[in-house]
Amino acid sequence: MNSAAFRNTAFSYAYDELPEQHNEGNSQGIDFLLLMEERGIRANCQTFLWLLEGCLNSGSRLDAWKLHAKILKLGFYAEQSLCDRLLDVYIAYDDLNGALKVFDDMPKRAVSSWNKIIKGFVARKLSSQVPGLFWLMLDEKVNPDEKTFAGVLRACGGNDVPFKYVELIHARTIIHGFETTPLICNPLIEIYFKNGFVNSAKKVFDNLLERDSVSWVAMISGLSQNGYEKEAILLFTEMHISGIFTTPYTFSSVLSACTKIGLFQFGEQLHGLVFKRGFSSETYVCNALVTLYSRRGNLTSAEQIFNAMFQRDGVSYNSLISGLAQQGYGDKALEVFKKMHFDCLKPDCVTVASLLSACASVGDLLKGKQLHSYAFKAGMCSDIILEGSLLDLYVKCLDIETAHDFFLTTETENVVLWNVMLVAYGQLDNLTESFQIFRQMQIEGIIPNQFTYPSILRTCTSLGALDLGEQIHAQALKTGFQFNVYVSSVLIDMYAKHGKLDTALEILQRLKEDDVVSWTAMIAGYAQNDMFVNALKLFKEMQDRGIQSDNIGFASAIRACAGIQALNQGRQIHGQSCVSGYSDDISIGNALVSLYARCGKVHEAYLAFDKIFDKDNISWNSLISGFAQSEYFEEALSVFVQMNKAGLEINSFTFGSAVSAAANITNIKVGKQIHAMIKKTGYDLETEVSNVLITLYAKCGNIDEAKRQFLEMPEKNEVSWNAMITGFSQHGHGFEALSLFEDMKQLGVLPNHVTFVGVLSACSHVGLVDEGISYFKSMSELHSLVPRPEHYACVVDLLGRAGLLSRAKRFVEDMPIEPDAMVWRTLLSACTIHKNIDIGEFAARHLLELEPKDSATYVLLSNMYAVTGKWGCRDRTRQMMKDRGVKKEPGRSWIEVKNSVHAFFVGDQLHPLADKIYAYLRDLNMRAVENGYETQSNSLLSDAEREQKDPTQTIHSERLAIAFGLISLSSSSPVHVFKNLRVCGDCHNWIKHVSKISDRVIIVRDAYRFHHFEGGVCSCHDYW
Repeated sequence: MNSAAFRNTAFSYAYDELPEQHNEGNSQGIDFLLLMEERGIRANCQTFLWLLEGCLNSGSRLDAWKLHAKILKLGFYAEQSLCDRLLDVYIAYDDLNGALKVFDDMPKRAVSSWNKIIKGFVARKLSSQVPGLFWLMLDEKVNPDEKTFAGVLRACGGNDVPFKYVELIHARTIIHGFETTPLICNPLIEIYFKNGFVNSAKKVFDNLLERDSVSWVAMISGLSQNGYEKEAILLFTEMHISGIFTTPYTFSSVLSACTKIGLFQFGEQLHGLVFKRGFSSETYVCNALVTLYSRRGNLTSAEQIFNAMFQRDGVSYNSLISGLAQQGYGDKALEVFKKMHFDCLKPDCVTVASLLSACASVGDLLKGKQLHSYAFKAGMCSDIILEGSLLDLYVKCLDIETAHDFFLTTETENVVLWNVMLVAYGQLDNLTESFQIFRQMQIEGIIPNQFTYPSILRTCTSLGALDLGEQIHAQALKTGFQFNVYVSSVLIDMYAKHGKLDTALEILQRLKEDDVVSWTAMIAGYAQNDMFVNALKLFKEMQDRGIQSDNIGFASAIRACAGIQALNQGRQIHGQSCVSGYSDDISIGNALVSLYARCGKVHEAYLAFDKIFDKDNISWNSLISGFAQSEYFEEALSVFVQMNKAGLEINSFTFGSAVSAAANITNIKVGKQIHAMIKKTGYDLETEVSNVLITLYAKCGNIDEAKRQFLEMPEKNEVSWNAMITGFSQHGHGFEALSLFEDMKQLGVLPNHVTFVGVLSACSHVGLVDEGISYFKSMSELHSLVPRPEHYACVVDLLGRAGLLSRAKRFVEDMPIEPDAMVWRTLLSACTIHKNIDIGEFAARHLLELEPKDSATYVLLSNMYAVTGKWGCRDRTRQMMKDRGVKKEPGRSWIEVKNSVHAFFVGDQLHPLADKIYAYLRDLNMRAVENGYETQSNSLLSDAEREQKDPTQTIHSERLAIAFGLISLSSSSPVHVFKNLRVCGDCHNWIKHVSKISDRVIIVRDAYRFHHFEGGVCSCHDYW
């Protein structure tokens, strides 16, 4: 033993031999140091280490300061071990300034010193400064060890350190080879979960070479807290099978996960395992069990566990109170609340917060205010949790004024409260106040979290404020939330709902994690924008990646199937949703109703509708709109009537679908009845509702009422202009349509593809060939619109009606896209009218290749041969049609008289008033001849066929319908007749004369347009 060691040993023995009273007091270390000096024994480094250890044990701060002074005086300030022990002493005394003084004076700072000072900063909750210390340490070329990284990561676990530092520090752990140790990985797992980066946490866990119980618990609790409860439970199962010791805290986390997703049966099985492992008396396990049974509604079991607990704490009471309140047993919850006082347990903020949350969920503002008063008297109102619950109470009860007043009295550093206020003004669609709150957050330096941005972004989405939403997006990028799945899912939803699907897809593709909410938001976005194929492709890609779809994903995919009428695929996806546990989900049920209705499966649609237990407006709307879109218009209106009788609230979407159904069957009476309901409910001010009303009146022949609806609209969009332009075009008011189009452009409303269909049709109906061609060219040259097949068909119709068939043929041959059946059919129809066999046969050949089963092609071709006297060709065409099993659609006309629709066919003798109709028709014919009408020969029949035919058998259906209308309707009522085929020239001429001799307005809607006959003149001016 050397002399210094001997002196220290002797000094230690001497110290121990002193009487006990001399060991008391703050100056004992200094006294012995003086004693050593008196005996000529010089203290060395080891002496001071021993004395400082004594200070740590005794808690003598004054002694430590004096020892520190002696150390400096004797020149031991450069000793590494002494400096480290001094750091321990100052940090233990919570004297960070003293520790920093020691740290700063150290000539050389080892990694252990840095670790101690980092630990001190974390203990003093100065976490925001720790990353700076870490980078300074690296600048001094000091290599961090495991403890360094563990300390820095503990600092990053709070909200004071921006998340970007976590990724940088994680990268450093990999560089230094610590990426597989539990000391580093466990806090990393917790941090990644806390910030919503689930996949990153999983990767850290997977890289662990040796997982301790803390690692498993961190993963299980993290998955549960981030909405991955199923994965948490599966991981627990893996842990259990692997034979790893399960702690009570693990059971508590897994039971909580079961509660969150409603896996109550599995939770009950876990209860048995808890009992078997001997943890049934553990308080926090029992607390989780109380919550499990309470949420399931099994309050008897919950109360039994609660009453059997050896030791109940505040959480025990809170669990039962919360369960009782959520199950609607508010009175019982208050009784338990009172019992806490009798058990000498003081209710804490969580207790009151649970009761406040219950009041908020049921809208009991009065009871909530009473609890607020109690909390105020108890001095709890400054508690962060309670502040949030109180604010949430007022917001959910829509007492926003009180909420705002209370918010101003709170500690505004709490970001949760700011988020609640953002939600509050979002509920009121008050974007101005929402943005003001958000701006004030920035001014006061409140750091947003992952819930801040979604709160205001949702308001931007609902109000269509995309510009502001993009600004918020930029802020989210600056603060490092570009990869946060929660923020990203809301951004995807916002951009998708505003039609910016490319931007939404870029956000999805940049995500580092496969987040189901983000994927389903993108799938829903595609479906909402009618990009059904893209939606289904993305849905398949999501499944291929192993991402389990949620109910929204399944519902969106089924709606996409409905959009393209992919019935079998929709059924398969529905089957997958049932396997995944969503068989009773209402959103999937509604989507299934829409699928069957839009595919024309009436019976299956009603069955799917009846299976929905708690139908909402979407359920009814899915049925109505689905039937309307699949052309089951009568069914749609029938469901609408049932919905109205059931007393359900009808919204603008419902009205729109019902009016659209009435318009498509030209049921003006029902349409007007629905219009009256719309006025009573105030929806006539809604733009979309007014748009369908314009279409209703236009399709039912009342163009003046359609125009009035258009002019009285408070706000118009491009659909409004398109509906009116199309209406004018269909009624032969071509010049009015074109004038309206010019007005539309002057007001800055951008035309779209639908607009130009109306414009080109208007030009066609009034023979404006050059103007029509000019408008067609302007689509691509001025408006950046690529013409579609329907636009090319309009140009062919424009040229064909004008008799420019060779030019129309060249136009078709020069098309940059492959002509479809509509284009060829339009050309063939023009050839029939203008008797051009060569071009007609050219068009018919292409048309028969595309649609060999379409009866219209054979009829047009047959008629073309008939009008040109090619009877043999006509007969061969008819025979070919018969051989191929193609049936001709018979000509039919119908008219509504006294709430009944009367249909007529050619030479129809089945009507009850047939004799009276034919007698009146003979009288009309005689008067028409006297007025100058000359019968055109029926060129579709040969002379021999006309001689063999009974004249009454060739009377076209529209004449019978008009005759019936004239004898059945009052003289002041216009006669509205609808026909499924084009009116022939002879009937058109006849109706002109009839309108004059009867002094009646006759409106005929054929397959191409409306004809308004009045005073012997037609609105088409004989050009149709």
